[in-house]
Amino acid sequence: MQNRSYPTLAEATRIWARIGLLSFGGPAGQIAMMHRILVEEHKWLGEQRFLHALNYCMLLPGPEAQQLAVYIGWLMHRTAGGIIAGVLFVIPGIVAIMGLSWIYAIWGNVGIVEGLFFGLKAAVLAIVVQAVIRIGGRALRNGAMLAIAAGAFIAIFGFAVPFPIIILAAGLIGFLGARAGVPAFEPRINQGKVGAKQIADADTLLGEESPAHTRVDARWALRISLVILSLWLIPVALLFALLGPDDVFSQIAGFFSVMAVVTFGGAYAVLAYVAQEAVQNFGWLTPGEMLDGLGMAETTPGPLIMVTQFVGFMGAFRAPGTLPPLLAGTLGGLLTTWVTFAPCFLWIFLGAPFIERLRDNTVLTAALGAITAAVVGVILNLAVWFGLHVVFSEVVEFSSFGLALDIPVLESINWFSALLVLAAMIAIFRFGLGPVTVLAGCAAAGVALHLAGGLTA
Repeated sequence: MQNRSYPTLAEATRIWARIGLLSFGGPAGQIAMMHRILVEEHKWLGEQRFLHALNYCMLLPGPEAQQLAVYIGWLMHRTAGGIIAGVLFVIPGIVAIMGLSWIYAIWGNVGIVEGLFFGLKAAVLAIVVQAVIRIGGRALRNGAMLAIAAGAFIAIFGFAVPFPIIILAAGLIGFLGARAGVPAFEPRINQGKVGAKQIADADTLLGEESPAHTRVDARWALRISLVILSLWLIPVALLFALLGPDDVFSQIAGFFSVMAVVTFGGAYAVLAYVAQEAVQNFGWLTPGEMLDGLGMAETTPGPLIMVTQFVGFMGAFRAPGTLPPLLAGTLGGLLTTWVTFAPCFLWIFLGAPFIERLRDNTVLTAALGAITAAVVGVILNLAVWFGLHVVFSEVVEFSSFGLALDIPVLESINWFSALLVLAAMIAIFRFGLGPVTVLAGCAAAGVALHLAGGLTA
């Protein structure tokens, strides 16, 4: 047991503020950073409890890193701790993405800015590929998990099977496999280590036992559910009632509320759904602009899913109605952020007490492990989709017998982009450079290409 004193809520708030300001690099980097600060440095909780919380958050719809912060904040300081942790995790990103959205809307067509985002696209593609490999290395520990990942990729890329069906099917496979005693689905103690240093639960402030406030309380669950549901859904209902379902603000509120419920598998899995729907169905922005937004989110603190604020900003900016475009964009971005993150608190406050009681349930652990494997296939789909639109200027759809594939037009290849993607891959996988360094280098290369006259409109 630890001799250090339990942190006060004020002390914890300072630590969560530090985490929010340092949360660069996408979900993998953010989770590793939280592990370093909370497990290795402050020893609030141990390795197994951290991984159990992480696996639960991977099961939830929405951004796993932010929900992990809410979960741990709740473990340490109840509801107030969870709210503080979750809010401080996203505030720096809200401010940064909003500022960059304004810059993009005003000066996005200026040559140097175009060159900067041209470089960012290449870096983002390399980072998404790295995420596939990093998560796959942890989750695909045997042939069964590899088969689940491959099946998930084929289902979503080739047949457009909805995300919820893929995730639920994977969880069912893991559940049934564990119940049947299949060795491939047996949980492993060392599976999914996050940091270089692992701390036993017994050597932490929380210890091995669950805190008293984590017990299931139906009355508390009902009260907190009604409060969060009201804060989340009443504004959505008012927009539909006052503006009608065809107004861009109603569309933003409705779409991102649905996204908050049905998108499972973490930030990269969410992005696959948002990118395709926002581009193909709503026409709020182009594939290239979606990548530009992802570049913004990768280079600023906060959850990677903060890119949705940019999507909402651009959607409202281009259909402002009677409002000034920049004001409409600002309201659209903030509305997107509200309906995206409000449900995250609901999932944690409702589900975490039950999950804490199931920390040693091997069947649940197997189901969560299978879901993580499926997420690898979903993220691979995102990488391929981005790659097609980064390296090629034209893509055509091939459809036959339920199969629908995007096929690149080989003659439309952008060699500058392809070479920059290759350089980013080498920087990450050969020289081990971090995402911020790679993003900065590619952005500089894009600006240099523009100045040299190497980029065309």
